[in-house]
Amino acid sequence: MRRAALGGAAVLFALLAFAGWYGSRALPAAVGHKAKTLCSGVFASHLTPESIAADLETGDFAVLRHVDAHIDAAAKSVAADFLGVKREAVYREGLGCTLVLGGLTPPALPVAAAPPKPASPLPSSDSPRPPLDAVVARAFEEPDPSHPRRTLAVVVMRGGRVVAERYAAGISRDTPLPGWSMAKSVTNALVGILVREGRLTLAAPVSAPEWRERDDPRAAITLDHLLRMESGLRVDEGVTSVDSDVMRMLFGSGDVAAFAASRKLEAPPGTVYRYSNATTNLIARTLRSAMRDDAEYLSFPRRALFDRVGMASAVMETDAAGNFVGSSYLLATARDWARFGQLYLQDGVWNGERILPEGWVAYTTTPAPADPQRHFGAHFWLAVPDHYAGTNRELPANAFHAVGHEGQFVTIVPARDTVIVRLGRTRHRGAWDHAAFVRDVLAALEVTQRGN
Repeated sequence: MRRAALGGAAVLFALLAFAGWYGSRALPAAVGHKAKTLCSGVFASHLTPESIAADLETGDFAVLRHVDAHIDAAAKSVAADFLGVKREAVYREGLGCTLVLGGLTPPALPVAAAPPKPASPLPSSDSPRPPLDAVVARAFEEPDPSHPRRTLAVVVMRGGRVVAERYAAGISRDTPLPGWSMAKSVTNALVGILVREGRLTLAAPVSAPEWRERDDPRAAITLDHLLRMESGLRVDEGVTSVDSDVMRMLFGSGDVAAFAASRKLEAPPGTVYRYSNATTNLIARTLRSAMRDDAEYLSFPRRALFDRVGMASAVMETDAAGNFVGSSYLLATARDWARFGQLYLQDGVWNGERILPEGWVAYTTTPAPADPQRHFGAHFWLAVPDHYAGTNRELPANAFHAVGHEGQFVTIVPARDTVIVRLGRTRHRGAWDHAAFVRDVLAALEVTQRGN
């Protein structure tokens, strides 16, 4: 009995020690997640705190209900606290929200930075399209309330015109919404612009100060490896665990690029495809190294891309160290996400002006050499990811997609001259079948065209 009691005490001690270790790693990310999400939702998307909390504190993140949060409207900040773990996120005009971490002061746009240029309205078609309108309306239905879709916005463009559009309650065409990993595809565009200007080269090794020691194998990683998700870095990408690398990087690190660069190799660069947020944040820091100074860097997305295609609502957010979080943090209205898709549909040309290098879209949509399924190109998906594809992922052969967490999509179908944007908060795997939705939209467009 004595031995059994000692054994039980040892097990209990081990469990308590594990709980303490896990809490020390997970709690900061959980508290940071709530502060950052509330800040961006309230001050960038202009949503109510109640609606943000209702969407955030569900399912595997229900524990966030217990995290206290205080919104300071005057300071445009959010402070969150749980069991003595505190995090603060601050809003800066033109740069969105950033977690204040690591004793770092989040950057602000230079005083001389130009405000966003007013965008000319997207052309719209007034022709009635009952079949298409019905398909779009169904996207907002909830056939299985236990696995809600939570569609927020849909915009369909064909021939450069908006032909269908719908929003959930509380959301409008003027509401900037997070694209999550669709920010990766925007990062692809920013790289392309610098390649066209001759300031970056895809085949050149990435210059990372963390890899400058003699014989560090990570020094062989190139910009092309990063865009193709073939860096070989070992990163835990679990988004359903607050203890994963990606959650600790996004919500617990003041310098996401340094966090990414600290990861070790699990395979030689260029030999293994593994989707990774860390690689994109290394790209974002590489963009910074190509600039004259931080003032140019912070204004670069607006000046080089957003203003040129009319994405007036778009905001790319930084970490506390001043790096754009290119993996995950970009907000824009559904119409502006559609503009981004239209740029790629038009081979990188907007209003007769070439923005992306000639051949860049072809490079982007060439399968990553190490991807055995040939589903991923260069920071764009060439097929709908498994958990959004239902039982049939088949689409026109040249369709490609910007894809983000919770079912964010910009789908580009060159063969049909069509861009389809779907934004939502889909938390349950399989709740949203994007491949089926795209097929239904394309079929409805064909029915309408035949009717005309």
